[in-house]
Amino acid sequence: MRPSMKRWMWHGVYAVVLLALGFGVYLATARVDYDWRWERIPQYLVGTEGEEIRAPFDGFVDVADDGKSIVLNELKGAGSERYAGFDRLLVGDGDLVFQNDVLARKSGLQAGPLAVGLWVTLEISALSLVFALVLGLVAGLGRVAQNPAARHLAATYVEIIRGTPLLVQIFIFYFFIGTVLSLSAFAAGVAALAVFTGAYVAEIVRAGIEAVPRGQMEAARSLGMNYAQAMRHVILPQAFKKILPPLAGQFINLIKDSSLVSVMALTDLTKAGREVVSSTFSPFEVWFTVAAMYLLLTGGLSWLVRRLEKGMAAGA
Repeated sequence: MRPSMKRWMWHGVYAVVLLALGFGVYLATARVDYDWRWERIPQYLVGTEGEEIRAPFDGFVDVADDGKSIVLNELKGAGSERYAGFDRLLVGDGDLVFQNDVLARKSGLQAGPLAVGLWVTLEISALSLVFALVLGLVAGLGRVAQNPAARHLAATYVEIIRGTPLLVQIFIFYFFIGTVLSLSAFAAGVAALAVFTGAYVAEIVRAGIEAVPRGQMEAARSLGMNYAQAMRHVILPQAFKKILPPLAGQFINLIKDSSLVSVMALTDLTKAGREVVSSTFSPFEVWFTVAAMYLLLTGGLSWLVRRLEKGMAAGA
């Protein structure tokens, strides 16, 4: 059999397996007699109802004669707020409204709860990734340092963090460290993810450094470099090429682990999914959509890493 025909045959096997998996999902939903309602999902990705103007405090409404602007006079105090540029007025002149009541609405598109949750997940993951990389690099260098104190401190950090569940660490950061340092839920979530991922990054960095032949360090020192210079200019560039694939895998795990911050007062993608499920009663459609959005993030990161690997290989 020619190589091209054999290659197409295996592509066919791949397609058959995917079709079989899809058919299996169809049979499973048919067995539970589930009614798919995908039409409910788009409004939770992109809303078409426009932006709502809500009352910041209790007060009385004063509508202008032309109906194009309103003034909300505070009930207890002399404060007032003026609003204009809306398309639909939902209150009348002299109405008593309370805080967070909807006064008017502006037409246009706005991000739905799932899109907002995706953005929060992206923010948490990106910040955690940066801090985890810095923390992991420092701890990884400490693991191979000649100084016993630095080596033991780095080893203690790695063993404690890797030996305890992430969910427990999130609770510790949120309820204890966050309370002591007055951290917001967002900051506590980023810190917990960064510290947890940093421990694994440290081990990846250590393994990458130890994979570089010892002769490289000796050659750098013979050229007059000190230990820090040799590590920066000779060892780490070679180690980075070796550790890039496992680093990418760890960062992908970080994105998926970020779903655990939903136990805190943060509406990330997972928590937004739960809220949408409670309002639509369409769990399959919502969770398949949430899974696809996580896959979008992890797939994009994988693509960037592959591009980086190719660029480094071409420049080698």
